[in-house]
Amino acid sequence: MLTGGYIKKFVKSLCCGAVWLAAVFLCSQSAQAAQVSSLRIGQGIGNVRIVFDADSKFNYNVFLLNEPRRLVVDTQNVKINNKVSKGIEANNFVSQVRLGANGRVVFDLQKPAVIKKVFMLPPQSNFSWRFVIDLEVASEREFASKVGQGNAFSSDTYQTASSSSSSSSSMDMAKQKKKSQKIVVLDPGHGGVDPGAIGVSGVYEKNITLAMAKELKAEIEDRYGYKVYLTRSRDIFIPLRDRVKIARRYEADLFLSIHADSAYNRKAQGLSVYTLSETASDKEAAALAEKENKADIVAGLNFAEHSKEVSDILLNLAQRETMNRSAEFATFMVQEMRKSTHTLDNTHRFAGFAVLKAPDVPSVLMELGYLSNKTEEKQLKQKSYRKKLAVSAARAINKYFENMQHASVF
Repeated sequence: MLTGGYIKKFVKSLCCGAVWLAAVFLCSQSAQAAQVSSLRIGQGIGNVRIVFDADSKFNYNVFLLNEPRRLVVDTQNVKINNKVSKGIEANNFVSQVRLGANGRVVFDLQKPAVIKKVFMLPPQSNFSWRFVIDLEVASEREFASKVGQGNAFSSDTYQTASSSSSSSSSMDMAKQKKKSQKIVVLDPGHGGVDPGAIGVSGVYEKNITLAMAKELKAEIEDRYGYKVYLTRSRDIFIPLRDRVKIARRYEADLFLSIHADSAYNRKAQGLSVYTLSETASDKEAAALAEKENKADIVAGLNFAEHSKEVSDILLNLAQRETMNRSAEFATFMVQEMRKSTHTLDNTHRFAGFAVLKAPDVPSVLMELGYLSNKTEEKQLKQKSYRKKLAVSAARAINKYFENMQHASVF
């Protein structure tokens, strides 16, 4: 039988042992802290990429602050080499890099920007772990709307003093998941008082494009899990500029405008893909762009000044990069659509379509074929044919996103 004194001594020894074990554990955890050895900043046209090189994965919390404008990176259980900020030269985005206490790194920003992506890359080739932050140029209003920890990009297991409850942790994880999901906006051309092209049998382009958009939406969401929005889901008129606004409001990662063509030459046939060019690639493309852009006047709304937006130097910088990404997506579209249908020669063409002018959303316009051609009109009226086109288009969209995800990081 144990006496009361013996029990007290036994409990005391257990407590001492527990304290010792806890100390050993904490020391072990400290020893296993991630080591950040270097920091690199690469500037593109309208964007900047920040890369931390580390020997292991770590937790992070990344957000924007104002007055002055700055990007803040908070890390947990990370040791950052004091020299990482020494060799960083000022550029058009970042004027200075400062190391704070407890694993904080602050980037002073030269201009308003928003955080587009934050992610960890596992070791590959000659690289160890890399922590990547992508920023893009933005307006003052966009920047102001993204300031504060409420808009932070955080790793799933990052813990703050205010996130101890399971409910707020779940909310953070849901927010991060939402941020990481790719968003596609599909734009069925024409609608309402604007019928678009009229086929040889009298079918309206606006009905074909809406049916195709719904088919493609289902294919993208069911097969690949991306979130898809339509600029219109019924027969209504939407001005061209508003279609671009819709894409930007949804923070689209990709915008695809869907149309069907017509021509005086009844033999003309084939699918084509267009990306933005202020000077069309040929007379046919120029005439087509002029015809589509005038759709705004149908409802008494003339947006002739629309092209002046790209004259703004800030938007123009961002748009150049967007045009490059649009061209990449168009390449995948051409490759995949050729597998399922006949395409025009020089399938990827260029025109000044108003709906392609979103300065920060990669955008492509697809002409499904010619409603003035009896054979193609008949095909486009068939659900089975539109399904075949949707499968190829969805595959191209997925390839584009996968290519962006696996693109090499400098």
